[in-house]
Amino acid sequence: MKTFDNSTLPEEEIAELLKRPKMDFVSVFKQVQPILEAVKQEGDKALQSYTARFDGVELEEVVADPTEIEVALKAEIKKAIDTAFDNIYRFHKTQFPIPVEVETMPGVRCMKVSRPIERVGLYVPGGTAILPSTAMMLAIPAMIAGCTTKVLATPPRKDGTVAPEIIYIAQKAGINCILKAGGAQAIAALAMGTESVPKVDKIFGPGNQYVTAAKMILQNSEAQISIDMPAGPSEVLIVADGQANPKYIAADLLSQAEHGVDSQVVLVATSEFDMEALQQVLKDQLEALPRKEIARQALDNSYALRVQNIDEGIGFSNRYAPEHLILNVENAESYSDKIMNAGSVFLGQYTPESAGDYASGTNHTLPTYGYAKMYSGVNLDAFQKSITMQSISEDGLRKLGPVVEQLAELEELDAHKNAVTIRLNDLNN
Repeated sequence: MKTFDNSTLPEEEIAELLKRPKMDFVSVFKQVQPILEAVKQEGDKALQSYTARFDGVELEEVVADPTEIEVALKAEIKKAIDTAFDNIYRFHKTQFPIPVEVETMPGVRCMKVSRPIERVGLYVPGGTAILPSTAMMLAIPAMIAGCTTKVLATPPRKDGTVAPEIIYIAQKAGINCILKAGGAQAIAALAMGTESVPKVDKIFGPGNQYVTAAKMILQNSEAQISIDMPAGPSEVLIVADGQANPKYIAADLLSQAEHGVDSQVVLVATSEFDMEALQQVLKDQLEALPRKEIARQALDNSYALRVQNIDEGIGFSNRYAPEHLILNVENAESYSDKIMNAGSVFLGQYTPESAGDYASGTNHTLPTYGYAKMYSGVNLDAFQKSITMQSISEDGLRKLGPVVEQLAELEELDAHKNAVTIRLNDLNN
């Protein structure tokens, strides 16, 4: 990893460090648009064609009913899924919003209630590995929120089936159907619907640049769908001081670097941290990884930054706005109030980011590419929308009505004013 010193860098070079590896979305949009059009026009036929082309799988049926599939899992795998499922369920169950009711003035009651988004699409990437963790992170809050139609999309295996771990989670979470497709074509099917795939109202889940491009295009189209967030490659930023164990730091950096060649990992360290020891253990751990070539290329996109103190490190992190922030410093929790921009935060030396990826209970579907400045990670709220209500009594309208009349007259909207005036006249008579 390249190393820089924050105290000697001019602002323009710091600004360059804050940037992510560039994604050529113009080119990707051009490649994705024809796929979206094909799925719109040809439905299931287009899904079958693209799945054969991109995944090498000939599908007879593009959807499967998880309730009709028998699943056999090793006891230890089932136990691990069950434990993670319970932790994720427990944390998200507590996130139910409390209904709000306020009497803003005598006789005028205003309420806010939450309702589930009825139809949701849950995208679980495939490709180089199955991701049961992502299936849980999306399906569990959808189940808790009460979404009535839950469609899970994931690329099929070479034999045209879906991994049994994904099926098992789908059964536990009450998934209605599984779309056996990935990529932009799966996102298009969820957004617009096909003969077999129900149309959804909101799409969740991470994916490659083609998936992200499809989500971004379709949320601004006549498909009338929403998405969880725009997203780029996975990333982590670690703030470390002298007490941080270089072995732990190396392991945390590599756990993100192995995601993909476009991942970025950043270390922000005080002068007390042993950078030389890190370089050695990083090299040793890297060589032992099956995905070492992927991780090696990701490290080429990454760097370490020396800072004078922890506050300076957190300040840099807030500007970077990482997807994952690990605070491996002494008394880490005492700095939590200073963290403004991050998707998810991991406090202390015994809190690896991978715990949040799998089983601690928090959600791992998070904003990347700096979007943590304005987006939250997926949570229960993301599967719900709020509705405001109001109720006004006769006395309430007598008090509030003249205010509405005055403001409507100011805006020259006479019909608005009349809607109040007619009622007030009846009350006064």
